[in-house]
Amino acid sequence: MSALRVALIASARFPIKEPFAGGLEAHTWGLAHALTRRGHRVELFAAPGSDPALGARELPVRRAVLSAAARSDASMPSTTWMEEHHAYLGLMLDLARDGEHRFDVVHNNSLHYLPVAMASALRVPVITTLHTPPTPWLESAIQTHDVCPVVFTAVSRSTASAWRPMVPEALVVRNGIDTDFWTPGPGGTGLAWSGRMVPEKGPHLAIRAARAAGVPLKLAGPVSDERYFEEEVAPLLDEGVAEYVGHLDRKELVELLGTSAAALVTPGWDEPYGLVVAEALACSTPVCGFDRGALAEILTPECGLLAPPGDVEALAELIPRAMRLDRRAARARAERFCSLEHTADAYTALYQEVTR
Repeated sequence: MSALRVALIASARFPIKEPFAGGLEAHTWGLAHALTRRGHRVELFAAPGSDPALGARELPVRRAVLSAAARSDASMPSTTWMEEHHAYLGLMLDLARDGEHRFDVVHNNSLHYLPVAMASALRVPVITTLHTPPTPWLESAIQTHDVCPVVFTAVSRSTASAWRPMVPEALVVRNGIDTDFWTPGPGGTGLAWSGRMVPEKGPHLAIRAARAAGVPLKLAGPVSDERYFEEEVAPLLDEGVAEYVGHLDRKELVELLGTSAAALVTPGWDEPYGLVVAEALACSTPVCGFDRGALAEILTPECGLLAPPGDVEALAELIPRAMRLDRRAARARAERFCSLEHTADAYTALYQEVTR
């Protein structure tokens, strides 16, 4: 298998490093490592401060320097929006100039619209992975082409189905985790929840369910929405009942998940994939959650139980049963279904297909 030159486009907002801002950053980090281990030359386009140990050159994004007059104009968007727009515009113009001489394929893992909208300006194949349900900006970008030149993948059947009216033939390539790193743990007597502290991840619902079940819960993850955390999560915290243990790195998460009896996953949106589910299973920890998005694709009755979306009472009733599920079955499911090696194999095959 010949080595490929891969331009991997990531988030311009959050660095690709531990502790990760979210599942998208964790996925990009893992994929970059896996591709590099296979001998491919990966160049990462990501936010400043990304992990230098990736073995891929980080290209810092440039910030727009706007005049006072431009900043005061009524059309001025938020600073974050403007910075991301400037970063991706500069990147795509750079790739349009001579990208075909530097890369065999461009793999876009960002959520931004410009890599799709400007794909026709490039003379190198462009793959975009759909990591979220449909967004207006990305749908608009797809429609700027009579025939969109981008090859699309989706992280689950659920996500592919949501995008089908706009992207009828997205190839499903599920995200994966390093099952050599996420190792089995002995279990414990309490519950774990991990993820971004935002309404769509529902940590406040996890606390209520754990409290109703009478089982202590530890929550970990970045506080991505401070107002939500202070108003909806913090008032429910109580030492020994529901405890926030901070934004943990992967090693600390392995410890937390591996010493828990079950992991709660409580999406308030159609979860595109659910990397936290895969991480829990790899640590041999059964999952109990809401049946939204791709969770039902990952879990089997042997390793996870699902309640109707948003039904805290039903979730609480399932928790004792989930805690008694076979931890070996959870680990086996992760090895068969959630392996990063499977993900990297699938993308490598796709890269080779589009570069023929």
